[in-house]
Amino acid sequence: MSREHNIAVIGGDGIGPEVTEVALDAAQAQAEKFGFTLNLTDFPQSGAHYLKTGEVLNDDTLEELKKYDAIYLGAVGHPDVKPGIIEKGLLLKLRFELDQYINLRPVKLYSGVETPLKDAGPEELDYVCVRENTGGLYSGVGGFNMKGSKDEVAIQSMVYNRTQVERCLRYAFELAASRPRKTLAMVGKTNVLTYVFDLWDRVFNELGEKEFPEVKREYYHVDAACMFMVKDPRRFDVMVTSNMFGDIVTDLGAETQGGMGMAASGNINPTKSTPSMFEPVHGSAPDIAGQNKANPIAAIMSARMMLEFLGEKEAADDLDKAIDTYTGSNSLTQSTSEAAEKFMAILKG
Repeated sequence: MSREHNIAVIGGDGIGPEVTEVALDAAQAQAEKFGFTLNLTDFPQSGAHYLKTGEVLNDDTLEELKKYDAIYLGAVGHPDVKPGIIEKGLLLKLRFELDQYINLRPVKLYSGVETPLKDAGPEELDYVCVRENTGGLYSGVGGFNMKGSKDEVAIQSMVYNRTQVERCLRYAFELAASRPRKTLAMVGKTNVLTYVFDLWDRVFNELGEKEFPEVKREYYHVDAACMFMVKDPRRFDVMVTSNMFGDIVTDLGAETQGGMGMAASGNINPTKSTPSMFEPVHGSAPDIAGQNKANPIAAIMSARMMLEFLGEKEAADDLDKAIDTYTGSNSLTQSTSEAAEKFMAILKG
């Protein structure tokens, strides 16, 4: 029986459509090679679409997106759109409404990629960050009192319920249990944020003792974790943390693996009751849009994550090998079109 996957494609702004085209060409090549079908449907959501229509993401489009198996997002962000409009109206709305409660960020150093970490090679960097993606400081709980006065007060609350914490930790434990090292590090701040991370810590240890005894548990304060990500990244296998801390540590991880242009991500609903979304981390880079300068490797890495999530692991593993071959050939300074040609040649063998 032929395997079919329906993908909603949001190319977005800036370099988004350029790198998306290359990444999905690579994914389609894998579909042909490994015997499955990707049905792609384009959606116009972007900063440019907002400027044209005054609309970011309406409810009808949201309901339409729910029918797909996954969403592939190139990048969004337009210099003529005020900060926060697209981020809240599209990205956060999709994460919250589709219950994409896991943000998954691999930190992997590929062959030939420069890292700011002294003497580090691919064997030192190969871990995964699991970030809780719908709660915490991003919940929107808070407000102003006496706004505009000299006594103004601004409050932004870190709010978690046990269900949010438990489902995130369970996903991280399951991921760690599937990897050879079977090690899970929780990152928090139990010595200062004594309510929220007391909850995280208790659930972490309860799950570990009762359901995942084969997984080694470690705990790091977030500041110590950041130091070790630079000093001794080899110690990490799977890392799990809150929304705000995850936002910070994943970008630090991206820099150690070669920068934002080498970082892929997935916004995951593990239940698959609604689609998950995959995107490169680098943003829309409007300053180089349309100039054939954007290297599409992070977009291809995001497509690899999407294929793996869809159950096409053999195709995803093969694509990962092609990525390593490409980076090892000192090709990261190539233009978009040159990179596309080189990468497709590698895939075809």
